[in-house]
Amino acid sequence: MTTENNRRWLALMVLCLGSFMIVLDTTIVNVALPSIRADLGFTESSLAWVVNAYMLFFGGFLLLGGRLGDLFGHRRLFLVGISLFTVASIAAGLASTQSILVAARAAQGLGGAIASATGLSLIMTLFTDVANRTKAMGIVGFVSAGGGSVGVLLGGILTSVFGWHAVFVVNIPVGIAVTALSLRLVPATNGFVMNARLDVGGAISVTASVMTAVYAIVNGNEAGWTSTQTLGLLGAAAILFVAFVAIESQVRDPLMPLGLFRQRNLATANVMGVLWAASMFAAFFLSALYLQLVLGYTPLQVGLAFLLGNLLMAVFSVSLSAKLVMRFGIKRPLGTGLALAGLGLLLLARAPIDGNYIVDVLPSMLLIGLGAGIAFNPMLLAAMSDVRPEQAGLASGMVNTSFMLGGALGLAVLASVAAARTSNALAAGTPTLVALTDGYHAAFAVGAAFAIVAAILGVTVLRTPAQDVAADETAVSLATAAD
Repeated sequence: MTTENNRRWLALMVLCLGSFMIVLDTTIVNVALPSIRADLGFTESSLAWVVNAYMLFFGGFLLLGGRLGDLFGHRRLFLVGISLFTVASIAAGLASTQSILVAARAAQGLGGAIASATGLSLIMTLFTDVANRTKAMGIVGFVSAGGGSVGVLLGGILTSVFGWHAVFVVNIPVGIAVTALSLRLVPATNGFVMNARLDVGGAISVTASVMTAVYAIVNGNEAGWTSTQTLGLLGAAAILFVAFVAIESQVRDPLMPLGLFRQRNLATANVMGVLWAASMFAAFFLSALYLQLVLGYTPLQVGLAFLLGNLLMAVFSVSLSAKLVMRFGIKRPLGTGLALAGLGLLLLARAPIDGNYIVDVLPSMLLIGLGAGIAFNPMLLAAMSDVRPEQAGLASGMVNTSFMLGGALGLAVLASVAAARTSNALAAGTPTLVALTDGYHAAFAVGAAFAIVAAILGVTVLRTPAQDVAADETAVSLATAAD
Protein backbone atom coordinates (compact mmCIF):
# COMPACT_ATOMS: atom_id res chain seq x y z
CA MET A 1 0.00 0.00 0.00
CA THR A 2 2.80 2.34 0.95
CA THR A 3 4.68 1.47 -2.23
CA GLU A 4 1.58 2.16 -4.30
CA ASN A 5 1.08 5.50 -2.55
CA ASN A 6 4.73 6.47 -3.07
CA ARG A 7 4.46 5.58 -6.74
CA ARG A 8 1.49 7.91 -7.13
CA TRP A 9 3.40 10.82 -5.66
CA LEU A 10 6.44 10.03 -7.81
CA ALA A 11 4.15 10.00 -10.85
CA LEU A 12 2.85 13.42 -9.74
CA MET A 13 6.42 14.73 -9.63
CA VAL A 14 6.96 13.56 -13.21
CA LEU A 15 3.74 15.22 -14.37
CA CYS A 16 4.73 18.40 -12.53
CA LEU A 17 8.12 18.35 -14.26
CA GLY A 18 6.30 18.33 -17.60
CA SER A 19 4.05 21.15 -16.41
CA PHE A 20 7.08 23.09 -15.18
CA MET A 21 8.71 22.88 -18.62
CA ILE A 22 5.58 24.13 -20.35
CA VAL A 23 4.97 26.98 -17.90
CA LEU A 24 8.65 27.88 -18.04
CA ASP A 25 8.29 28.46 -21.77
CA THR A 26 5.62 31.12 -21.31
CA THR A 27 8.03 33.43 -19.43
CA ILE A 28 11.55 32.37 -20.40
CA VAL A 29 11.05 33.68 -23.94
CA ASN A 30 10.02 37.19 -22.82
CA VAL A 31 13.52 38.12 -21.71
CA ALA A 32 14.99 36.91 -25.02
CA LEU A 33 12.54 38.87 -27.21
CA PRO A 34 14.75 41.91 -27.91
CA SER A 35 17.64 39.59 -28.89
CA ILE A 36 15.30 37.59 -31.15
CA ARG A 37 14.02 40.83 -32.69
CA ALA A 38 17.52 42.08 -33.45
CA ASP A 39 18.76 38.74 -34.81
CA LEU A 40 15.79 37.80 -37.02
CA GLY A 41 14.58 41.28 -37.96
CA PHE A 42 11.10 41.26 -36.41
CA THR A 43 9.14 44.51 -36.26
CA GLU A 44 7.68 45.52 -32.89
CA SER A 45 4.19 44.36 -33.91
CA SER A 46 5.29 41.11 -35.58
CA LEU A 47 7.48 40.24 -32.59
CA ALA A 48 4.27 39.62 -30.62
CA TRP A 49 3.72 36.53 -32.79
CA VAL A 50 6.64 34.78 -31.09
CA VAL A 51 4.44 34.82 -27.99
CA ASN A 52 1.04 34.81 -29.71
CA ALA A 53 1.70 31.72 -31.83
CA TYR A 54 2.42 29.73 -28.67
CA MET A 55 -0.54 31.08 -26.69
CA LEU A 56 -3.03 30.79 -29.53
CA PHE A 57 -2.32 27.15 -30.24
CA PHE A 58 -2.10 26.38 -26.52
CA GLY A 59 -5.42 28.06 -25.76
CA GLY A 60 -7.12 26.92 -28.94
CA PHE A 61 -6.31 23.24 -28.47
CA LEU A 62 -6.47 22.91 -24.67
CA LEU A 63 -10.05 21.62 -24.62
CA LEU A 64 -9.48 19.42 -27.67
CA GLY A 65 -6.35 17.97 -26.05
CA GLY A 66 -8.37 16.97 -23.02
CA ARG A 67 -11.06 15.38 -25.18
CA LEU A 68 -8.46 13.40 -27.16
CA GLY A 69 -7.11 12.09 -23.86
CA ASP A 70 -10.61 11.03 -22.84
CA LEU A 71 -11.02 9.14 -26.10
CA PHE A 72 -7.60 7.59 -26.66
CA GLY A 73 -5.99 7.40 -23.22
CA HIS A 74 -4.53 10.15 -21.07
CA ARG A 75 -0.98 8.85 -20.73
CA ARG A 76 -0.73 8.14 -24.45
CA LEU A 77 -1.76 11.69 -25.35
CA PHE A 78 0.43 13.16 -22.59
CA LEU A 79 3.43 11.45 -24.17
CA VAL A 80 2.38 12.70 -27.61
CA GLY A 81 2.13 16.24 -26.26
CA ILE A 82 5.49 16.17 -24.48
CA SER A 83 7.19 14.62 -27.52
CA LEU A 84 5.73 17.25 -29.87
CA PHE A 85 6.75 20.01 -27.48
CA THR A 86 10.31 18.67 -27.31
CA VAL A 87 10.70 18.29 -31.07
CA ALA A 88 9.26 21.80 -31.59
CA SER A 89 11.79 23.13 -29.06
CA ILE A 90 14.58 21.67 -31.19
CA ALA A 91 13.15 23.44 -34.26
CA ALA A 92 12.83 26.74 -32.37
CA GLY A 93 16.38 26.46 -31.05
CA LEU A 94 17.72 25.94 -34.57
CA ALA A 95 15.46 28.56 -36.21
CA SER A 96 17.20 31.00 -38.53
CA THR A 97 14.13 32.78 -39.99
CA GLN A 98 11.03 34.43 -38.59
CA SER A 99 8.64 31.93 -40.19
CA ILE A 100 10.46 28.87 -38.82
CA LEU A 101 10.52 30.30 -35.30
CA VAL A 102 6.82 31.26 -35.32
CA ALA A 103 5.86 27.83 -36.74
CA ALA A 104 7.95 26.09 -34.08
CA ARG A 105 6.31 28.19 -31.36
CA ALA A 106 2.88 27.20 -32.69
CA ALA A 107 3.89 23.52 -32.53
CA GLN A 108 5.14 24.05 -28.98
CA GLY A 109 1.75 25.50 -28.09
CA LEU A 110 -0.08 22.52 -29.59
CA GLY A 111 2.13 20.04 -27.75
CA GLY A 112 1.84 22.02 -24.53
CA ALA A 113 -1.95 22.10 -24.78
CA ILE A 114 -2.22 18.33 -25.20
CA ALA A 115 0.26 17.64 -22.39
CA SER A 116 -1.31 20.13 -19.98
CA ALA A 117 -4.88 18.94 -20.47
CA THR A 118 -4.06 15.25 -20.24
CA GLY A 119 -1.62 15.82 -17.37
CA LEU A 120 -4.43 17.35 -15.33
CA SER A 121 -6.66 14.37 -16.14
CA LEU A 122 -3.92 11.96 -15.07
CA ILE A 123 -3.63 13.74 -11.73
CA MET A 124 -7.39 13.50 -11.25
CA THR A 125 -7.12 9.76 -11.97
CA LEU A 126 -4.14 9.20 -9.67
CA PHE A 127 -5.74 10.94 -6.69
CA THR A 128 -9.38 10.04 -6.21
CA ASP A 129 -9.93 11.20 -2.62
CA VAL A 130 -10.60 14.89 -2.07
CA ALA A 131 -7.78 15.58 0.42
CA ASN A 132 -4.94 14.08 -1.64
CA ARG A 133 -6.33 15.48 -4.89
CA THR A 134 -6.46 18.99 -3.45
CA LYS A 135 -2.91 18.67 -2.09
CA ALA A 136 -1.77 17.48 -5.50
CA MET A 137 -3.43 20.45 -7.21
CA GLY A 138 -1.76 22.74 -4.68
CA ILE A 139 1.61 21.33 -5.73
CA VAL A 140 0.68 21.87 -9.38
CA GLY A 141 -0.18 25.49 -8.59
CA PHE A 142 3.15 26.00 -6.84
CA VAL A 143 5.02 24.49 -9.80
CA SER A 144 3.15 26.78 -12.19
CA ALA A 145 4.00 29.89 -10.20
CA GLY A 146 7.57 28.69 -9.64
CA GLY A 147 7.99 28.01 -13.36
CA GLY A 148 7.14 31.61 -14.12
CA SER A 149 9.63 32.88 -11.55
CA VAL A 150 12.46 30.61 -12.68
CA GLY A 151 11.72 31.31 -16.34
CA VAL A 152 12.39 35.02 -16.05
CA LEU A 153 15.75 34.57 -14.33
CA LEU A 154 16.81 31.55 -16.39
CA GLY A 155 15.88 33.34 -19.59
CA GLY A 156 18.16 36.22 -18.67
CA ILE A 157 21.07 33.93 -17.79
CA LEU A 158 20.77 31.73 -20.89
CA THR A 159 20.32 34.67 -23.28
CA SER A 160 23.28 36.55 -21.80
CA VAL A 161 25.64 33.56 -21.77
CA PHE A 162 24.57 31.41 -24.75
CA GLY A 163 22.22 33.56 -26.85
CA TRP A 164 18.46 33.38 -27.37
CA HIS A 165 18.55 29.91 -28.99
CA ALA A 166 19.37 28.43 -25.56
CA VAL A 167 15.96 29.32 -24.09
CA PHE A 168 14.46 26.67 -26.38
CA VAL A 169 17.29 24.12 -26.29
CA VAL A 170 16.98 23.86 -22.50
CA ASN A 171 13.63 22.08 -22.98
CA ILE A 172 15.18 19.13 -24.79
CA PRO A 173 16.77 17.20 -21.87
CA VAL A 174 13.73 17.94 -19.68
CA GLY A 175 11.34 16.63 -22.34
CA ILE A 176 13.37 13.45 -22.81
CA ALA A 177 13.46 12.85 -19.04
CA VAL A 178 9.70 13.40 -18.66
CA THR A 179 8.98 10.97 -21.51
CA ALA A 180 11.20 8.23 -20.08
CA LEU A 181 9.95 8.62 -16.49
CA SER A 182 6.30 8.76 -17.60
CA LEU A 183 6.61 5.39 -19.30
CA ARG A 184 8.00 3.95 -16.07
CA LEU A 185 5.92 5.66 -13.37
CA VAL A 186 2.66 7.05 -14.80
CA PRO A 187 -0.07 4.41 -15.16
CA ALA A 188 -1.82 4.05 -18.50
CA THR A 189 -5.53 4.91 -18.47
CA ASN A 190 -8.32 4.81 -21.00
CA GLY A 191 -10.04 7.93 -19.70
CA PHE A 192 -13.60 8.38 -18.54
CA VAL A 193 -15.60 9.07 -21.71
CA MET A 194 -16.84 6.07 -23.65
CA ASN A 195 -18.45 6.11 -27.10
CA ALA A 196 -17.96 9.89 -27.39
CA ARG A 197 -17.44 11.65 -30.68
CA LEU A 198 -14.63 14.10 -31.34
CA ASP A 199 -15.92 17.66 -31.88
CA VAL A 200 -13.60 18.49 -34.76
CA GLY A 201 -15.87 21.24 -36.09
CA GLY A 202 -15.94 23.04 -32.75
CA ALA A 203 -12.17 22.89 -32.34
CA ILE A 204 -11.50 24.14 -35.87
CA SER A 205 -14.06 26.95 -35.77
CA VAL A 206 -13.10 28.44 -32.38
CA THR A 207 -9.35 28.24 -33.07
CA ALA A 208 -9.75 29.78 -36.52
CA SER A 209 -11.95 32.52 -35.06
CA VAL A 210 -9.45 33.57 -32.41
CA MET A 211 -6.43 33.35 -34.71
CA THR A 212 -8.16 35.44 -37.37
CA ALA A 213 -9.13 38.09 -34.82
CA VAL A 214 -5.63 38.31 -33.38
CA TYR A 215 -4.07 38.53 -36.83
CA ALA A 216 -6.39 41.42 -37.66
CA ILE A 217 -5.50 43.23 -34.43
CA VAL A 218 -1.74 42.69 -34.69
CA ASN A 219 -1.71 44.05 -38.25
CA GLY A 220 -4.35 46.72 -37.65
CA ASN A 221 -1.86 49.51 -37.11
CA GLU A 222 -0.02 48.85 -40.38
CA ALA A 223 -3.04 47.99 -42.53
CA GLY A 224 -5.31 50.63 -40.98
CA TRP A 225 -8.07 49.97 -38.47
CA THR A 226 -10.82 50.86 -40.94
CA SER A 227 -9.18 49.14 -43.92
CA THR A 228 -10.92 46.41 -45.87
CA GLN A 229 -8.37 43.88 -44.65
CA THR A 230 -8.83 44.62 -40.94
CA LEU A 231 -12.63 44.89 -41.03
CA GLY A 232 -12.90 41.84 -43.27
CA LEU A 233 -10.78 39.72 -40.96
CA LEU A 234 -12.70 40.83 -37.88
CA GLY A 235 -15.96 40.07 -39.66
CA ALA A 236 -14.67 36.63 -40.62
CA ALA A 237 -13.64 36.00 -37.00
CA ALA A 238 -17.15 36.92 -35.82
CA ILE A 239 -18.75 34.59 -38.37
CA LEU A 240 -16.47 31.73 -37.31
CA PHE A 241 -17.35 32.31 -33.67
CA VAL A 242 -21.07 32.26 -34.46
CA ALA A 243 -20.45 28.99 -36.31
CA PHE A 244 -18.68 27.63 -33.22
CA VAL A 245 -21.64 28.50 -30.99
CA ALA A 246 -24.03 26.88 -33.49
CA ILE A 247 -21.91 23.72 -33.63
CA GLU A 248 -21.66 23.48 -29.84
CA SER A 249 -25.44 23.79 -29.51
CA GLN A 250 -26.03 20.89 -31.90
CA VAL A 251 -23.34 18.25 -31.42
CA ARG A 252 -23.82 15.38 -28.99
CA ASP A 253 -20.38 15.76 -27.36
CA PRO A 254 -19.48 19.46 -27.59
CA LEU A 255 -15.95 20.70 -27.06
CA MET A 256 -17.34 23.40 -24.73
CA PRO A 257 -20.88 22.76 -23.45
CA LEU A 258 -22.66 26.11 -23.62
CA GLY A 259 -24.85 25.24 -20.66
CA LEU A 260 -21.91 25.69 -18.31
CA PHE A 261 -21.93 29.43 -19.00
CA ARG A 262 -25.33 29.67 -17.31
CA GLN A 263 -23.44 29.17 -14.06
CA ARG A 264 -22.69 32.70 -13.00
CA ASN A 265 -19.43 32.25 -11.14
CA LEU A 266 -17.91 30.12 -13.89
CA ALA A 267 -18.97 32.54 -16.63
CA THR A 268 -17.75 35.56 -14.66
CA ALA A 269 -14.43 33.88 -13.82
CA ASN A 270 -13.85 33.18 -17.52
CA VAL A 271 -14.43 36.83 -18.45
CA MET A 272 -12.18 37.92 -15.60
CA GLY A 273 -9.56 35.42 -16.74
CA VAL A 274 -9.50 36.95 -20.23
CA LEU A 275 -9.09 40.50 -18.82
CA TRP A 276 -6.51 39.50 -16.21
CA ALA A 277 -4.41 37.50 -18.66
CA ALA A 278 -4.55 40.37 -21.14
CA SER A 279 -3.03 42.70 -18.57
CA MET A 280 -0.52 40.23 -17.12
CA PHE A 281 0.93 38.88 -20.37
CA ALA A 282 1.23 42.41 -21.70
CA ALA A 283 2.94 43.50 -18.49
CA PHE A 284 5.67 40.87 -18.85
CA PHE A 285 6.04 41.34 -22.61
CA LEU A 286 6.09 45.14 -22.74
CA SER A 287 8.02 45.76 -19.52
CA ALA A 288 10.81 43.46 -20.78
CA LEU A 289 11.01 45.62 -23.92
CA TYR A 290 10.94 48.84 -21.89
CA LEU A 291 13.78 47.67 -19.65
CA GLN A 292 16.00 46.61 -22.56
CA LEU A 293 15.17 49.09 -25.33
CA VAL A 294 14.64 52.21 -23.19
CA LEU A 295 16.68 51.67 -20.03
CA GLY A 296 19.37 49.60 -21.76
CA TYR A 297 19.24 46.54 -19.47
CA THR A 298 20.97 43.34 -20.49
CA PRO A 299 18.84 40.16 -20.65
CA LEU A 300 20.32 39.01 -17.31
CA GLN A 301 19.46 42.33 -15.68
CA VAL A 302 15.91 42.02 -16.97
CA GLY A 303 15.65 38.55 -15.44
CA LEU A 304 16.85 39.85 -12.09
CA ALA A 305 14.47 42.84 -12.33
CA PHE A 306 11.50 40.46 -12.60
CA LEU A 307 12.72 38.01 -9.96
CA LEU A 308 11.41 39.59 -6.74
CA GLY A 309 7.94 40.16 -8.13
CA ASN A 310 7.70 36.62 -9.45
CA LEU A 311 8.92 35.11 -6.19
CA LEU A 312 6.33 37.15 -4.33
CA MET A 313 3.69 35.82 -6.73
CA ALA A 314 4.79 32.22 -6.10
CA VAL A 315 4.82 32.56 -2.29
CA PHE A 316 1.39 34.16 -2.12
CA SER A 317 -0.21 31.74 -4.59
CA VAL A 318 0.93 28.69 -2.57
CA SER A 319 0.01 29.53 1.02
CA LEU A 320 -0.89 33.09 1.93
CA SER A 321 -3.61 33.41 -0.70
CA ALA A 322 -5.35 30.35 0.74
CA LYS A 323 -5.25 31.88 4.24
CA LEU A 324 -6.82 35.07 2.94
CA VAL A 325 -9.60 33.04 1.33
CA MET A 326 -10.20 31.24 4.63
CA ARG A 327 -10.40 34.57 6.47
CA PHE A 328 -12.28 36.76 4.00
CA GLY A 329 -13.89 34.45 1.44
CA ILE A 330 -13.32 34.60 -2.32
CA LYS A 331 -14.47 38.05 -3.44
CA ARG A 332 -12.35 40.42 -1.38
CA PRO A 333 -8.96 38.74 -1.97
CA LEU A 334 -9.75 38.39 -5.66
CA GLY A 335 -10.81 42.01 -6.10
CA THR A 336 -7.89 43.27 -4.00
CA GLY A 337 -5.33 41.20 -5.89
CA LEU A 338 -6.52 42.31 -9.30
CA ALA A 339 -6.67 45.94 -8.17
CA LEU A 340 -3.08 45.77 -6.87
CA ALA A 341 -1.91 44.34 -10.20
CA GLY A 342 -3.73 47.16 -11.99
CA LEU A 343 -2.05 49.72 -9.72
CA GLY A 344 1.34 48.21 -10.53
CA LEU A 345 0.65 48.66 -14.25
CA LEU A 346 -0.46 52.25 -13.66
CA LEU A 347 2.88 52.95 -11.99
CA LEU A 348 4.67 51.53 -15.04
CA ALA A 349 2.61 53.92 -17.19
CA ARG A 350 4.57 56.79 -15.64
CA ALA A 351 8.05 55.20 -15.69
CA PRO A 352 10.35 57.81 -17.30
CA ILE A 353 12.88 57.47 -20.10
CA ASP A 354 15.72 57.57 -17.55
CA GLY A 355 13.90 55.46 -14.97
CA ASN A 356 15.60 54.21 -11.83
CA TYR A 357 14.98 50.55 -10.94
CA ILE A 358 14.37 51.04 -7.21
CA VAL A 359 12.07 54.04 -7.67
CA ASP A 360 10.34 53.45 -11.01
CA VAL A 361 10.36 49.69 -11.67
CA LEU A 362 10.59 47.65 -8.46
CA PRO A 363 7.39 49.03 -6.84
CA SER A 364 5.44 48.05 -9.95
CA MET A 365 6.95 44.57 -10.05
CA LEU A 366 6.16 44.00 -6.37
CA LEU A 367 2.57 45.19 -6.71
CA ILE A 368 1.97 43.04 -9.80
CA GLY A 369 3.52 39.99 -8.12
CA LEU A 370 1.63 40.56 -4.87
CA GLY A 371 -1.67 41.13 -6.67
CA ALA A 372 -1.34 38.14 -8.97
CA GLY A 373 -0.30 35.90 -6.08
CA ILE A 374 -3.31 36.91 -4.00
CA ALA A 375 -5.75 36.52 -6.91
CA PHE A 376 -4.52 33.14 -8.24
CA ASN A 377 -6.31 30.79 -5.83
CA PRO A 378 -9.61 32.70 -5.47
CA MET A 379 -9.87 33.00 -9.25
CA LEU A 380 -9.77 29.21 -9.65
CA LEU A 381 -12.01 28.65 -6.62
CA ALA A 382 -14.57 31.09 -8.00
CA ALA A 383 -14.65 29.24 -11.30
CA MET A 384 -15.04 25.84 -9.64
CA SER A 385 -17.58 26.80 -6.96
CA ASP A 386 -20.61 26.35 -9.24
CA VAL A 387 -19.70 23.14 -11.04
CA ARG A 388 -20.45 19.54 -10.14
CA PRO A 389 -17.44 17.28 -9.34
CA GLU A 390 -17.71 15.48 -12.67
CA GLN A 391 -17.46 18.86 -14.45
CA ALA A 392 -14.38 20.02 -12.55
CA GLY A 393 -11.85 19.00 -15.20
CA LEU A 394 -13.80 20.67 -18.00
CA ALA A 395 -14.32 23.84 -15.95
CA SER A 396 -10.60 23.98 -15.19
CA GLY A 397 -9.84 23.58 -18.89
CA MET A 398 -12.24 26.40 -19.74
CA VAL A 399 -10.56 28.78 -17.28
CA ASN A 400 -7.10 27.86 -18.58
CA THR A 401 -8.33 28.43 -22.13
CA SER A 402 -9.64 31.86 -21.14
CA PHE A 403 -6.26 32.72 -19.64
CA MET A 404 -4.34 31.74 -22.76
CA LEU A 405 -6.72 33.32 -25.27
CA GLY A 406 -7.02 36.46 -23.15
CA GLY A 407 -3.24 36.71 -23.04
CA ALA A 408 -2.96 36.36 -26.80
CA LEU A 409 -5.72 38.85 -27.60
CA GLY A 410 -4.58 41.31 -24.93
CA LEU A 411 -1.00 41.17 -26.08
CA ALA A 412 -2.09 41.77 -29.66
CA VAL A 413 -4.17 44.79 -28.64
CA LEU A 414 -1.55 46.34 -26.35
CA ALA A 415 1.35 45.73 -28.74
CA SER A 416 -0.68 47.52 -31.43
CA VAL A 417 -1.50 50.37 -29.02
CA ALA A 418 2.18 50.79 -28.21
CA ALA A 419 3.21 50.64 -31.87
CA ALA A 420 0.54 53.16 -32.91
CA ARG A 421 1.52 55.68 -30.21
CA THR A 422 5.22 55.25 -31.01
CA SER A 423 4.63 55.69 -34.77
CA ASN A 424 2.63 58.87 -34.22
CA ALA A 425 5.31 60.28 -31.93
CA LEU A 426 8.09 59.48 -34.42
CA ALA A 427 6.09 61.10 -37.21
CA ALA A 428 5.86 64.24 -35.09
CA GLY A 429 9.65 64.36 -34.76
CA THR A 430 9.89 62.92 -31.25
CA PRO A 431 13.24 61.24 -30.40
CA THR A 432 13.17 57.45 -30.67
CA LEU A 433 13.55 56.60 -26.98
CA VAL A 434 10.88 59.12 -26.00
CA ALA A 435 8.55 57.74 -28.67
CA LEU A 436 9.10 54.16 -27.48
CA THR A 437 8.43 55.19 -23.88
CA ASP A 438 5.22 56.99 -24.89
CA GLY A 439 4.03 53.83 -26.65
CA TYR A 440 4.74 51.63 -23.63
CA HIS A 441 3.00 54.12 -21.32
CA ALA A 442 -0.18 53.97 -23.41
CA ALA A 443 -0.14 50.16 -23.43
CA PHE A 444 0.50 49.92 -19.68
CA ALA A 445 -2.46 52.25 -19.03
CA VAL A 446 -4.78 50.08 -21.14
CA GLY A 447 -3.48 46.95 -19.39
CA ALA A 448 -4.17 48.55 -16.01
CA ALA A 449 -7.74 49.25 -17.14
CA PHE A 450 -8.19 45.56 -18.02
CA ALA A 451 -7.07 44.48 -14.53
CA ILE A 452 -9.26 47.06 -12.76
CA VAL A 453 -12.34 46.08 -14.78
CA ALA A 454 -11.69 42.44 -13.82
CA ALA A 455 -11.47 43.49 -10.15
CA ILE A 456 -14.78 45.32 -10.39
CA LEU A 457 -16.44 42.27 -11.94
CA GLY A 458 -15.11 40.07 -9.15
CA VAL A 459 -16.48 42.32 -6.43
CA THR A 460 -19.85 43.09 -8.00
CA VAL A 461 -20.89 40.06 -10.08
CA LEU A 462 -19.52 36.94 -8.38
CA ARG A 463 -21.92 35.19 -6.02
CA THR A 464 -20.94 35.76 -2.40
CA PRO A 465 -20.58 33.01 0.20
CA ALA A 466 -23.64 34.41 1.96
CA GLN A 467 -25.67 33.65 -1.16
CA ASP A 468 -24.17 30.21 -1.61
CA VAL A 469 -23.04 28.48 1.59
CA ALA A 470 -21.93 25.38 -0.29
CA ALA A 471 -19.56 27.41 -2.43
CA ASP A 472 -18.07 29.00 0.67
CA GLU A 473 -17.53 25.63 2.38
CA THR A 474 -15.86 24.31 -0.77
CA ALA A 475 -13.53 27.32 -0.91
CA VAL A 476 -12.52 26.96 2.72
CA SER A 477 -11.88 23.20 2.51
CA LEU A 478 -9.83 23.55 -0.67
CA ALA A 479 -7.84 26.44 0.72
CA THR A 480 -7.14 24.52 3.94
CA ALA A 481 -5.98 21.44 2.02
CA ALA A 482 -3.80 23.55 -0.29
CA ASP A 483 -2.15 25.08 2.76
